[in-house]
Amino acid sequence: MARINVPPTRSSLLRMKQSLKFAREGYEILDKKREVLTMELIRLTHDAETYQETMASQLATAYRTLEQARLSMGQEHMEWAALAVNETVEVQLKFRGVMGVMLPQIEAHGQPHEMPYSPGDTTAALDESSVMFREVLDSVPRLAELVTSVWRLASELRNTQRRVNALEHIFIPDYEETIAFIENALEEREREETFRLKRLKTKVSQAEVGPSTREFHQPFHDSTGEKSPLYRDVLGGKTEGDEL
Repeated sequence: MARINVPPTRSSLLRMKQSLKFAREGYEILDKKREVLTMELIRLTHDAETYQETMASQLATAYRTLEQARLSMGQEHMEWAALAVNETVEVQLKFRGVMGVMLPQIEAHGQPHEMPYSPGDTTAALDESSVMFREVLDSVPRLAELVTSVWRLASELRNTQRRVNALEHIFIPDYEETIAFIENALEEREREETFRLKRLKTKVSQAEVGPSTREFHQPFHDSTGEKSPLYRDVLGGKTEGDEL
């Protein structure tokens, strides 16, 4: 933790308290965002793994049947059959927001012809391969949507976690330490001011009362044998005898 370099004044104290309030509110919001992103990421990750496994199985079967068709028909004949495919699937891309993260929604429209080539000069292996690749094509938009969403959520979750850690371990402790320092400095300054005012008040009170009066007797008797009159020492060294 490091104290923020601000002057220990009341305006700085108010500003630091306001900043600490915003930091705590931001931490609560980001913490909730982190929970939502984590739940959504776990759900989409599970769906993406399921689709990947399904597509991997479909692709393995499709390429195996395609290899059988190539062996039975020949490479050139199979390529001529593939040229008959001139239509494909139309894709429409939309977005949905999850805690400020834009996730894609891919919608596929249309289907290619089930039999775009002539069945007279092809084999059953090519027909089977065509069906399997058509199933793979149907799964591609959904898998692309899931994988992209997972990557975006993971990236946003990493950034959110970084901000939460910064607020929790850096900014909030720094603000708290700075506020404590300013409050201690203001309290110490207030105690010094109170002590100074008390001393000043004591000095003023002593000046208003003035010096004390001393009373004494002369240590001798007058010619009549009576005791000397009482003398008082006041300002200037005067006595009652002087006034007489």
